[in-house]
Amino acid sequence: MDNSGKEKEALTLMAEADKKMKSSRGFGTLFGGSSRKYEEACDMYVRAANMFKMAKNWSAAGNAFSQAAHLHLQMDNKLDGAINFLDAGNVFKKADPQEAINCLNQAIEIYTDMGRFTIAAKHHISIAEIYESELLDVDKAICHYEQAADYYKGEESKSAANKCLLKVATYTAQLEQYQKAIDIYEQIGTYAMDSVLLKYGAKDHFFKAALCHFCVDMLNARLSVQRYEDMFPAFSDARECKLVKKLLDAYEEQDVDAFTDAVKDFDSISRLDQWNTTMLLRIKKQIQDDESDLR
Repeated sequence: MDNSGKEKEALTLMAEADKKMKSSRGFGTLFGGSSRKYEEACDMYVRAANMFKMAKNWSAAGNAFSQAAHLHLQMDNKLDGAINFLDAGNVFKKADPQEAINCLNQAIEIYTDMGRFTIAAKHHISIAEIYESELLDVDKAICHYEQAADYYKGEESKSAANKCLLKVATYTAQLEQYQKAIDIYEQIGTYAMDSVLLKYGAKDHFFKAALCHFCVDMLNARLSVQRYEDMFPAFSDARECKLVKKLLDAYEEQDVDAFTDAVKDFDSISRLDQWNTTMLLRIKKQIQDDESDLR
């Protein structure tokens, strides 16, 4: 479908909106006539933005939504301004990720001023996802997941906060910030083991915490597994716990083959995800490096 006509209509509307803005700065302001013209201009910018969307001109659509948002703020229509910043952010995602983040941040600022922290948290997650998938900046993604978690905690949305914190733990462990990841996995594991609905998942959190300990120090890993078993007896029967114990024994014996076989046996029944595989390869490399040092 040819939407080039829509782009021409949009450009016409933008020109009309700009013209209204200029005229509103004249004598109309003395008699209160500018407010109506601002509202009309806002409506034109939004209509133009939607036409640009139909023409798939994402940058132009984002700019039009952004202009509408700024106008709403001038009229003290904060909520409408936030909504238009979100609209702008969503279309900029397709063309200019950094500008999408700028618009989302402006919406977040409005929502936090209004005390709407749950909505602000949701959009911090959107920003984190842009840093993850588009801009490939893990450190900034972590910051926004942490901020979202803080807002969710403040609103007593523990489950939503924990989802964000698990993202933080995943990335901090990959960046070898193991203690930070351990603290999160242990905190969420402890929370899960006391919940009837979440209890089954506790073993996964303690397993990940144990692998992080293992990456730092084998003795700490062994002690942590004992502690998790004391806290959560069901962990002793979990395949994850048995795997860590086999790996610890293989590590002590400096037996790479036993380590590899234990991982293969586990993976043949329960597939290990990419994160677990990465951590296990790091631990295996330590054994291989220790073997090389002994030669």
